[in-house]
Amino acid sequence: MEALISQFTFLSDRALQDKNFDPSTIEDLMKLFEIEAYNSWAALELQHQNETRDAEIAMQQAEDHLDSVMEDAMDEFRKFEEEFDRMAEAELQDLVDKSEKARKMGSLMEKAAAVASKRYMEAAMNSATASMRSAWKAISSNKVHPS
Repeated sequence: MEALISQFTFLSDRALQDKNFDPSTIEDLMKLFEIEAYNSWAALELQHQNETRDAEIAMQQAEDHLDSVMEDAMDEFRKFEEEFDRMAEAELQDLVDKSEKARKMGSLMEKAAAVASKRYMEAAMNSATASMRSAWKAISSNKVHPS
């Protein structure tokens, strides 16, 4: 472009000094300016398209990376959730087992208390029966106890 400007300056000076100067030479130079401007525009357009394509590729790579990172995070979350569920299930089962043992222990204690109560009542009945027999014997033998 600088060479064309230099040529235009040279031809302009010549046109001012030479009365026989052919103006078609400047027209030819103007066509060269037009071609150079078009070529510059085409080069910029191609550069823009290349940069746009590169930006789209970089954007796609960034999206793919983000998708990959998000998928990894979701996998880790699912693993954590599964582990947490297993831990909660194990803890629940442990509590159920302990409550079942406590229920059985309570049932055994209830049965033991019932047996002890029944034996106490039988002993009390036997003692009362023995006292009554003893008293009955004393009355029937006409002996009175000194107390």
